[in-house]
Amino acid sequence: MTVYDLPQPEPVIDIPEDRLLKNMKDYTAMSFELLWQRQAIFLAVTVLTAFFFDPFQALVFYITILLCEVQDLMLARRVAGLRSHERQAVTVNLIWILLNTVLSSGAICIYAVSVAFQQPAGAYFTPLFFLFAAALFAAMNNHQLVWALALRLAMYAVSFMLIVVKDLWTEWPDPSPDLWLHFFTVVFVMYFLIDCSFVFLKLYKTNLAQLEKLREEHERTKAAYIAKSQFVSTVSHELRTPLTSIKGSIDLINSGALGEVPERMEGLLDMAGKNSKRLSSLINDLLDLQKIEAGELVNRRETIEVGELVREAVGSNLGYATAHNVEIGTDAEAEQEPVFVMGDSSRLMQVLANMISNAVKFSFDSGQVIVGHQQQGDRVRIYVRDNGIGIPEGSKETVFDRFTQVDSSDERHAGGTGLGMNISKEIIESLGGLIDYTSRVGSGTEFYIELPVLDTSEQRDSGAA
Repeated sequence: MTVYDLPQPEPVIDIPEDRLLKNMKDYTAMSFELLWQRQAIFLAVTVLTAFFFDPFQALVFYITILLCEVQDLMLARRVAGLRSHERQAVTVNLIWILLNTVLSSGAICIYAVSVAFQQPAGAYFTPLFFLFAAALFAAMNNHQLVWALALRLAMYAVSFMLIVVKDLWTEWPDPSPDLWLHFFTVVFVMYFLIDCSFVFLKLYKTNLAQLEKLREEHERTKAAYIAKSQFVSTVSHELRTPLTSIKGSIDLINSGALGEVPERMEGLLDMAGKNSKRLSSLINDLLDLQKIEAGELVNRRETIEVGELVREAVGSNLGYATAHNVEIGTDAEAEQEPVFVMGDSSRLMQVLANMISNAVKFSFDSGQVIVGHQQQGDRVRIYVRDNGIGIPEGSKETVFDRFTQVDSSDERHAGGTGLGMNISKEIIESLGGLIDYTSRVGSGTEFYIELPVLDTSEQRDSGAA
């Protein structure tokens, strides 16, 4: 047994980011996503408090918040460009994020407390609601970076307690029941906010874990795909070398160059020749598929006269059609004027060979296959028409998919890898064309390709080149 030393898959270049950096990027990304929501909230608070309280304080508050927002956006841009190996830069930006968090949270807390202190005891609905909204917003949208979230919630909690405890302190030792109600309500609200923060943090961590598993599965799948592709490519090349010798030897014997072939051996040699040709075709299809998957399918750019291409395709497949008792010819009513396209003649011959061989295989005995072309505006249609068994409706994906064939009750229609039409589709689309078919079960099928026609100037330029 020969053991092939297959090339190993290349190591994955995309190293997963450090978890802290991932948290920072997710955190700062919210600065962009929620920019206008935050501005709407801050502007509403500023206008409301400026009208009922101190306009100067409201203006100072809003300017401070705007400065913090600008700093947040600048940090978000810097963090987005960081990589996990830039440890020092990650640490510096984390410190800046935390400092800006303290600044923006501090501005909100100071302003809320200052508004509260301008109101009589117990009448703190506006500043308390302001703090509650800010804390809930943080719990919902800042859970990606736990340190920043903890700083915000801690500062908001201190402000909450400062507002309600101040009344208890001034009314001590005989505070009213309403003040105690305010105190315990604030304690409950703080518990609610902390609980919400844990819920959102847990959901975020769960999503991160799932994304990490998906990434790992993707990397494993990609490595397996590369290994499979390299294995198929290597084995296909290794098989083609001895097969070429076997096929050449059989063809030499069948030609009579080595002497007359005994009658008893003619059938076996003919079968061996056909099967070696079939196996060679299968290997070539696999190699073409590997080129397509690797993006290495190269098309030459040359001027092609469509009528000549059609005649050559018919001539090349005449023997195959005769062997299947099918008549093949060109359309007498096809385009007579020369029509030129830009493409790769060998690849287009490969596509037409696939179309013609399918038409022959799926034709009835003594059937007929017609190949022709017709110009339609700035495009030319090349068609292969048969009067065979036809293709059922809803089979288009199957026809052009890989390793699939449309089911047929005719046993001799089986065979092949199911790659021919898929490869043909890739070739035609790479040339800027279209491949499709029309069919009716029991009446036949017409496969066609459409390609852009070269105008006179393009023909002249390509000829000069």
